[in-house]
Amino acid sequence: MVKTNAGRFFEDYTVGETIHHAVPRTISGGERALYHALYPARHALYSSDEFARASGLPAAPLDDLAAFHVVFGKTVPDVSLNALANLGYAEGHFLKPVYAGDTLRTTSEVIGLKQNSNGKSGVVWVHSKGFNQRDEVVIDYKRWVMVRKRDLDAAAPETVLPELSSVIDAADLTIPDGLDFSAYDYALAGEPHRAADYEVGEKINHVDGVTIEEAEHMIATRLWQNTAKVHFDTSARPDGTRLIYGGHVISMARALSFNGLANAQMIAGINAGAHANPCLSGDTIRAWSEVLDKSETSAKGVSAIRLRLVATKGDSADMELRGTDGKYRPDVLLDLDYWALMPS
Repeated sequence: MVKTNAGRFFEDYTVGETIHHAVPRTISGGERALYHALYPARHALYSSDEFARASGLPAAPLDDLAAFHVVFGKTVPDVSLNALANLGYAEGHFLKPVYAGDTLRTTSEVIGLKQNSNGKSGVVWVHSKGFNQRDEVVIDYKRWVMVRKRDLDAAAPETVLPELSSVIDAADLTIPDGLDFSAYDYALAGEPHRAADYEVGEKINHVDGVTIEEAEHMIATRLWQNTAKVHFDTSARPDGTRLIYGGHVISMARALSFNGLANAQMIAGINAGAHANPCLSGDTIRAWSEVLDKSETSAKGVSAIRLRLVATKGDSADMELRGTDGKYRPDVLLDLDYWALMPS
């Protein structure tokens, strides 16, 4: 009897099935410390219990993206172990802060399938939810991934394309209980800029750059228990390279965005996201943001700001996404549309 698991291939998925992912994970302060060691993460709300308490929270929560990586990592052995690429995200809701001591688990429902025209792979859409130990949903998102086929002669499934919203309405964002920025300390946060200081259409070059190293990527991917072969096994890709986990690029770009958006403290939603081009060890990541929208919330002193975060390799000074052909430029790594919470 074969006891090992080679992972799922495209023909192994059925629309409507729910996958209960293995290995719940209890969060400790170690995740925060290692996250801050891997990325230049400096947002005050995640860094200081006292700053968080002054903002109405019981303590500093785990960085929202760190919690996302934990929830995401649970899905990899069942969804993207045999993936060729993680293609995009939509309808991502951050519903509850995650604190040290919380235990997270994940389930995914298959909501779409489409075989590619080459017959060698297909796209799988899933709706994943991360739960804490009280069975409360903390993160809820949809993503799609290209997965290779095991049997090239297997019949193509019926194509099912899910309907996905392009933008989460600001009114549908969840504001953490108690969050209050009415007594916000801008000096401790690091910048004086509040939501009122940003204009829709404004672009912010975050100036700094970080060169990706093989070792830090391997540590990060193991930290999130992400087992995708393309991140670990040099024989899994034709060119013999290890693909940098897309979430590593997201976290690096978000950390770089502190310079100019230090007060965009919490992520409330992910509207859309695309990994435009692969990132490899040795690439230098830079980032810029565009303000897409702003909205008031019901919480004291708290506004929601919609941002497009773009990560590039090399110089990002010209802040352009696409070439004359309408396609992403080859230096664009990430195009992420998200909502953040900041003082009004």
